[in-house]
Amino acid sequence: MLDKEFYENAGIRIDREPKNKIYKDSPLNTLIERAVKLGYGKLTKHGAMVVETGKHTGRSAADKYVVKSPRTADSIWWENGLNEQSAEQFESLRQDVLEYLNKDRDLYITERSVGAHEAHNVGVRLVTSHPQHSLFSKYLFRHRMRELNDKDFLILHAPEMEIDPKKYGAKNPTIITTCFDTNVTIIVGTLYAGEIKKSMFSVLNYILPEAGILPMHAGANELTNGETGVFFGLSGTGKTTLSTDEGTLLIGDDEHGMSDNGVFNFEGGCYAKTFKLSAQGEPEIWAASNRFGSMLENVVLTDKTGEPDFFNNSLTENGRSSYPLDFIDELKETSNGKVPSHIFFLTADAFGVLPPVAKLTKEQAMFYFVLGYTAKLAGTEIGVKEPMATFSPCFGAPFMLRHPSEYAKLLGEYLDRHNIKVWLINTGWTGGSYGVGQRFPLLITRQIVRTIQKNVLNITPFDRDEIFGFDIPHAVRKVPTSFLHPKEGWEDKEAYDKKAKELAESFHKQMKDFGSFYTDNLQGSPIHGR
Repeated sequence: MLDKEFYENAGIRIDREPKNKIYKDSPLNTLIERAVKLGYGKLTKHGAMVVETGKHTGRSAADKYVVKSPRTADSIWWENGLNEQSAEQFESLRQDVLEYLNKDRDLYITERSVGAHEAHNVGVRLVTSHPQHSLFSKYLFRHRMRELNDKDFLILHAPEMEIDPKKYGAKNPTIITTCFDTNVTIIVGTLYAGEIKKSMFSVLNYILPEAGILPMHAGANELTNGETGVFFGLSGTGKTTLSTDEGTLLIGDDEHGMSDNGVFNFEGGCYAKTFKLSAQGEPEIWAASNRFGSMLENVVLTDKTGEPDFFNNSLTENGRSSYPLDFIDELKETSNGKVPSHIFFLTADAFGVLPPVAKLTKEQAMFYFVLGYTAKLAGTEIGVKEPMATFSPCFGAPFMLRHPSEYAKLLGEYLDRHNIKVWLINTGWTGGSYGVGQRFPLLITRQIVRTIQKNVLNITPFDRDEIFGFDIPHAVRKVPTSFLHPKEGWEDKEAYDKKAKELAESFHKQMKDFGSFYTDNLQGSPIHGR
């Protein structure tokens, strides 16, 4: 039932009959029918809905704003590319968005929760002009855990609204902005659905550390023995793939919190990358993406068969599939898990010099966590056409509103209290840089992770890497030794040494920006470049 008083106080015109309607928490078949009827989507042979998002096929990283106020002035990590917006500019935008949404059009409202935790969940109401985005929020957010109140968040979503950015102190006609004084987020000028979920991920990343909860840009699963695996990483490094592994129960594929009681998923669904998706390589994700109810973003349909062509990247390499968690057969229904024994840092090394697995000390874990090295993969953000080296603190800097040292401090405390082991996993290239070497085969990566999760490597001898300082196992069952030591895969060994030293030096150059945190965690960090 619609809380008319709340929405009227928020500025939403409730009386729209007889010409227009408000669809609140509509079932998926209604939202899919509306999206297809309005021309936003079309159905595949198997019943999935395909939508296109126009020029925005990824996040608009440069268009993220936070309202600067006494609360946020000193607690937001403004140096992280976050744009300041004044309360007056935000209010002007809010009024104009409300005027847009209140015109003669249907509105779609969902009331959900974020965070599968009894005490640390946040309510979120989405008001949007587009049915497919209402469907997306039903999937990526969770069933409402309690009655919502005025302390919960409201998202005003007008993806096709055209604005003059100068009026609101913005640079572009796309704005994703949040005011923590009013608990309102506004998204205008982009049809890319990922902005909806990432806006609330950012909110939890700001709120939860105050309660001692570590927010994580990570996937998580549960093994048959009840152990939990946690996979940190940027988009495209393998969080969804590795957490949705056969024989394990999926807790979640992207966003989690960790308390002393365990790990809990923020989301109610998955947002999986689809480029090169196959039934053989990722059977659970493929099946979930090829059934009625799933929504495919920027995936090309084959004319003759009406089937999605997951190997066609003519629209983008950042094609996406969104679906609820219960589309996955092997699912941890509570979306909760124990405190992990093992944490994995996933990195897609575009230079081909990091090993597929390395064991990290606590100091190294803190170093690499704040370093957040990986390759930014094609299509994940606008303008990225091929992999490029990047540093994203906490393996999710665009969504981390506080300084990385705050999250790292929490991580270190959990590592100490629960004796958690941390592993660096390279899902990128070997045998040479991107364009020369090959991507580590998924089967190899899975075998390494499974071996660690069985605690086999706890008794394996290790070699200290002379450039990076971490420990590489002598052997991993079913993994060629040549893969474990990347230098062996390079024809030109001197070229490997040169490239590896350059990368290690870049690590130190990046970390020097973090002052005392860098010097405090030098022990065991990459040796070259100190």
